[in-house]
Amino acid sequence: MSDLPLADLGAFTAVAQERSFRAAAMKRGVSASALSEALRRLEQRLGVRLLNRTTRSVTVTEAGERLLERLTPALGDVALALDQINSFRESPAGTLRLNVPTVIAMTVLPPIANAFLKLYPDITLEIRAEDSFIDVLAAGFDAGIRYDERLERDMIAVPIGPRQQRYVTAAAPAYIAAHGVPAHPHDILEHVTIRHRFLSGAMSPWEFERGEEVIRITPPVRLVANSADMEVKAAIDGIGIIRTFEDFLGSAIAEGKLVPILEDWISVFPGPFLYYASRRHMPAPLRAFVDFIRQQR
Repeated sequence: MSDLPLADLGAFTAVAQERSFRAAAMKRGVSASALSEALRRLEQRLGVRLLNRTTRSVTVTEAGERLLERLTPALGDVALALDQINSFRESPAGTLRLNVPTVIAMTVLPPIANAFLKLYPDITLEIRAEDSFIDVLAAGFDAGIRYDERLERDMIAVPIGPRQQRYVTAAAPAYIAAHGVPAHPHDILEHVTIRHRFLSGAMSPWEFERGEEVIRITPPVRLVANSADMEVKAAIDGIGIIRTFEDFLGSAIAEGKLVPILEDWISVFPGPFLYYASRRHMPAPLRAFVDFIRQQR
């Protein structure tokens, strides 16, 4: 069995870890049918079933679990060996996988990522934007971008993007004409708002800061969404008051479609960080990206 194709073993590992042919195919950049064929070949060669598949689920058999347990560190060693060879190349190559919040993917990352890709033509950048908080390494990512309060303390963190960001409150001129302008955060309790719900189901209270004073409120809501684009458009249409990253509202405010309110209560907070595990041999694409953003500071 020593002549088993490494690609087929890698295909099995990807599907077994994701418990999904579709998710594994997206992660590896191949078709689900190609993975299915690889699994068919591997099971035929071994003479045992490694995965149980139905139209709704993929589960790992006992034999599959035993194989996965031994393969995972072995394939990791292979990937590390290949990446060390990669360091001898004139220009690093490979795939860099990042998990980032939606606001980062929309506003902070594009100019950084585009400049990086132009500098390193042999690196592929794969970005997943989501607002849930996951173990990025366990999910197969090389690194993540998060804000300080969400960083794991055993990770290395490198500043990326603006070192300060702001949370602002705004409303459309039509809304203000119809309902007036809140003079204090507590006045928003007499208004209706547009709020963001995270994929986890959480909907955070609104927090306002002025000097040492901090006020948290849970205002009446007219629209709840998990799409910043939809939330901003609803605010422009006068549906309610919005409070979110200034990056999302800047152009609408500049064009007069939204009017900032409660400007004495704008929250200022530190910008995001790239974070990754402390390890002796860093993958070449990640090392190149870390060096690149450090040079931007």
